[in-house]
Amino acid sequence: MTLHVGVHVSIGGGVDKAVDRAYNYGSTAFQIFTRNPRGWMYKPLKPDEVALFREKVKRFGYDRYVVSHMPYLPNLSSPNDNIYQKSLDSLINELNRAGELGIPYLVIHLGSHMGKGFEKGKERLLNAVSTALDKVDNDVMILLENMAGQRNSMGSRFEEIQVLLDGLSSYSDRIGICFDTAHAFAAGYDLSTSKGVEYTFNEFGEFIGFKWLKVVHLNDSRYELASGRDVHEHIGLGYIGEKGFRLILSNKEIIERPLILETPVDKKRGDLGNIMMIWYLAGVKPPSNILKRWEEYLEKDPQDKEIYENYILKM
Repeated sequence: MTLHVGVHVSIGGGVDKAVDRAYNYGSTAFQIFTRNPRGWMYKPLKPDEVALFREKVKRFGYDRYVVSHMPYLPNLSSPNDNIYQKSLDSLINELNRAGELGIPYLVIHLGSHMGKGFEKGKERLLNAVSTALDKVDNDVMILLENMAGQRNSMGSRFEEIQVLLDGLSSYSDRIGICFDTAHAFAAGYDLSTSKGVEYTFNEFGEFIGFKWLKVVHLNDSRYELASGRDVHEHIGLGYIGEKGFRLILSNKEIIERPLILETPVDKKRGDLGNIMMIWYLAGVKPPSNILKRWEEYLEKDPQDKEIYENYILKM
C-alpha cells in the first residue's frame, strides 16, 4: 500500500507554486490557503495560475488528495451580525475558489458561540453552511473540523458534531469531516495510549461514523491531555508521542484518508522530517520515487537527514 501524506504548503509566488513545493517534499497529498489567511481582503485568482495549478495537480497525481483550508478570521457561529456576514461571504468565496482550482475539499473551523451557548451557535453555523452550499453550485465538499475545546468553541465533542451533521442531512453529498489529532487530544480524547485510542475511535464511530471522514490532520500536541489549547507540535515530540501515532496509524479508517500535517517549522525539525516520521510510524515503506525526491531535497536542505538515515533507511 501507499500513503497519501503531506503538509500545508505556501502559495507564495502564485498558487501553482504550492504544487511544486508539495512535489519537492515527496508529498502524496497537500493543503493550502487560497489567499492570506489572516485578513478579510482577497484578490481574484489569476487564470494562468489556476490553469497551471490544475495541470500540475493532474500531472503529479494529486487530484483527490488536495485540501483547501478556510482563513483564520471567519467565525461562522458568531452572534455578531457584522462578523457573521463577513464570515458567510468568506465561506462562499472560498467554496468558489476551491471549485476554480479543482480542489475537492474545503476544511472549515466551526467557530465560537461567544458565550451564547451551543444552540445559538448551531443555528448560525448550520445557516451559514446551508446558505453557502445553496449559493455555490460545484462539487467542493465542506469538511467540518473537530475543535480543541477552547472556551465557547463549537464541535470539540463528537456528540456536538453528530448534531451538526444531522442538521445538514439534506446536504450529505457535500458535507464531511476532517479529524484533527491535536484538537481531539486537547479536547480530552486520549490518543497517547492503546486504551485511549480505542475509546476515541469507538466514540467517533458511534457518534459520527467513519463514512463521513474525508481528511485527517495529523498533529502532535504541545500541551497535555484536555488542555483546551490548540498548539501543534512535531510528530512524536508532543504529548501524543510516537506510541500514540503508531496506534492512530494502525487504524485502516485513518491511514486510507489524505493525511495532512500542520506541524511547526523550526530548528527542531522541518516539514520533510514530519512527513518521513508518518511513513515510519505507519510501518509503510516509501516507494523508490518518493525516496529519490527526499534524497534530492536533503541534498539542498539537510536539516532532516538524520531522520532519513536513522529511520527510513532502516525500514
